[in-house]
Amino acid sequence: MVTISRRGGVRVGLAVAVAVAGARVASRPTLVPWPARVRPAFIAVTTLVSATVAYVAAGSLGIRGGGLPSLGQRARRAVVASAAGAGLLGTYRIAKHQAGARLEGAGREIEPGFSIPPTLHTVSGGPGSHVDFATVGREGARFVGSTVPADVVEQVTGSMPRMEAIRVFVGVDSAATAEERVALALEELRRTAAYDRSVLLIGSPAGSGYANPTPVDVVEILTLGDCASVAVGYGLLPSFLSLDRVGLAGHTQSLLLEAIATDLIGRAHRPRLVLYGESLGARVQQRALPAGTVDLDRLGVHAALWVGTPGGSESVDFHAAVAAESITVDRPDQVPATLPVPRPRVWFLEHDGDPVVRFEPTVMYRRPFWLGVPPRGRNVPQGMVWAPGITWAQVLVDTLFATHIVPGNFESRGHDYRADLGGIVPAAFGFAIDSATTQRLESALRQLEVTRAQRVDEA
Repeated sequence: MVTISRRGGVRVGLAVAVAVAGARVASRPTLVPWPARVRPAFIAVTTLVSATVAYVAAGSLGIRGGGLPSLGQRARRAVVASAAGAGLLGTYRIAKHQAGARLEGAGREIEPGFSIPPTLHTVSGGPGSHVDFATVGREGARFVGSTVPADVVEQVTGSMPRMEAIRVFVGVDSAATAEERVALALEELRRTAAYDRSVLLIGSPAGSGYANPTPVDVVEILTLGDCASVAVGYGLLPSFLSLDRVGLAGHTQSLLLEAIATDLIGRAHRPRLVLYGESLGARVQQRALPAGTVDLDRLGVHAALWVGTPGGSESVDFHAAVAAESITVDRPDQVPATLPVPRPRVWFLEHDGDPVVRFEPTVMYRRPFWLGVPPRGRNVPQGMVWAPGITWAQVLVDTLFATHIVPGNFESRGHDYRADLGGIVPAAFGFAIDSATTQRLESALRQLEVTRAQRVDEA
């Protein structure tokens, strides 16, 4: 018969063994670099949690003095655990509310470098606009205040712009409801004669209202200004604090897509409709297209580019819904020299080593395909291994450091796709350009970002 002391020794030994194994996994490389102090802290926490879980699990199996816990003991433990969980949840909600209030205030504040209302009638907030410039917020002001200068267009293409590009932005404060915001966007599109342009880009902003200007820059340059872009905001908080607004965001996108499609019925000239969404914005725009290619057909969409879509079952299902006419690439080098006929209408740009793309609940208990048998995808370390729970936590931490932005220093790594857009946007939207033009375009995009950053930093 096993004595109580031997049972306790076995229990402690098991906890130590599991802790050592957990520490080894936690010390392995992950998808993106972490700040110097984070890795040691993560290893320490993983070691402690692994030991605790193993010790408690061993106790529940009877490897302890006194045999299995009584019904009363289990009930008391359940009450304590529930109370602790409720306390943590309450603390999280309070912290989120306080942080959200500060961040929303910052999102409404227009920076000095963008504080002067636009002078172009072709952008929201400019002369004749139905949108009050004061309501577009920080991200909206950056968006409408950053149309590509004529000299940059000429530098890349060798030609001067044919016309001023159109940029429509409606902020979350520009109207009270999603329906009113979309109606305002439609008024702006009609006011600026956006439907007479050759291309209309419908963007899906992130939770803060951020609409990546780089793909819009590409379209403005390559069309010589003969284009329009539109984005409608649904919040002011960063994406990780906007998950509870995805339903509203998807509804907003659906309203916008349907309204534009209705406006175009019966027109002799129809612009090419192209869609763009990045990160949470990609998820939101996809949610507005539940039938996949059927919805794209019905709405008359020419092409869609979705970048860094967050992982999970919803992403898997949507990929399947458009599989018949989609292509997924990690970088521009993977675009085939000769595209299939008909050419893919749906483009997914997803880095093999993007933790935002790779993070999903199933990593908690099942080895993901991207950590399977080599060769692995780009920037997925050969030394990274899978372990239940630990790998999930590693990828979660990876998401916190997935984007490291230095203006003008484009990197094709993690959740940073700036270095890829100069090559992927023309391919996805059907612009045929040669390698020399691509190089000039890449250089121009970097300089445009540096200029925007300098305006952001103006006192």
